Amino acid sequence: MRNLLLSAATALLAGTTLVGSAQSAELPKGAAHNIVLVHGAFVDQTSWQPVADILTKKGYRVTLVENPLTSLAADVDATKQALAKQDGKTVLVGHSWGGVVITQAGNDPKVSALVYVSAFAPEVGESLASLAKAGPPTEGGNAIHPDAKGNLYIDPKVFPSAVAADLPPEIAAHLANSQLPLNHVAFEAPVDVAAWHDKPTFYVISTKDKVLAPEAQKLFAARMKAQTTEVAGSHASLVVHAKEVAEVIEKAALAK
Repeated sequence: MRNLLLSAATALLAGTTLVGSAQSAELPKGAAHNIVLVHGAFVDQTSWQPVADILTKKGYRVTLVENPLTSLAADVDATKQALAKQDGKTVLVGHSWGGVVITQAGNDPKVSALVYVSAFAPEVGESLASLAKAGPPTEGGNAIHPDAKGNLYIDPKVFPSAVAADLPPEIAAHLANSQLPLNHVAFEAPVDVAAWHDKPTFYVISTKDKVLAPEAQKLFAARMKAQTTEVAGSHASLVVHAKEVAEVIEKAALAK
């Protein structure tokens, strides 16, 4: 999965100029210089690599969290371990299921801002399962099924069109057939902290998302009073629209 995701990132960013290697990597005064990126279900941390590359070349210190996807507590613990290694103000960013994780983990005093990218954003007492049931049905949501061990997958036949319609077909097909499962325990676990109540919050809405309905994303953003940016992308917009996502994270790094 790692090599294919990196190949997709290289192809999609081929026409993009990345600032940092040829110019000064000095960050704006007062900016948080640490960025922690939390991935969603069914993929690994390399889904963040295009965004990480942009930010690293601009001088940010970027950490990619590797979620075990076995429970909410386990993923929150992995994120908290990453936060413990940061040396100051940190922007905490989550994609998809990662939004649930940063909601619970984001009360860490080092976290200066939260960024949600096509992400679930629960209130205290809400779970991914309750949000999915309450929101508009989607092609991707309807294609999530458990195996005999209670691990959740997206139907591989549906995955390319539902999750990654704007990725190269061979990449989308590979991702469909090499998914990392999310245990149903994580799916059903409610958060008991909603860090967005106390942190500056930003949201990137993917207007062509077929996993998390754009209407639901807009409701999350409005409820959190988040600064909102829209991109015309699928649920994989963190790869396809990496430049725009990175720009939002840079804005969050300046939040007071």
